[in-house]
Amino acid sequence: MTKKLSLALGILALGALSFAFAKTYDIAITHPAKAGKQQLTAGEYRLKVEGANAVFTDVRTSKSFSVPVKIETGDKKFSVTSVDTTQEGEGERINSIQLGGSTTKLEFAY
Repeated sequence: MTKKLSLALGILALGALSFAFAKTYDIAITHPAKAGKQQLTAGEYRLKVEGANAVFTDVRTSKSFSVPVKIETGDKKFSVTSVDTTQEGEGERINSIQLGGSTTKLEFAY
């Protein structure tokens, strides 16, 4: 019984470590932008993918915003992280984000 408990605790600890070191991406929003239904102010953000959500953390304020996304996988790795936007009024609308160093593309629904 103690071996099973030790194994379970080891797996749990390993899972917690992988979550703690989840890959983040730095992005800059130059104009106010809408990501899904969430309005983001201009500034620097750290982006992390958690399940089917993109989590934006404002570098200045440490405030986080979670936005549902559709995750697509490309044929080859993207060389840089890039944000595809469309002009909308005085701000922008984020359509998708390609994550540099991965084959992952995040699509935002409106």
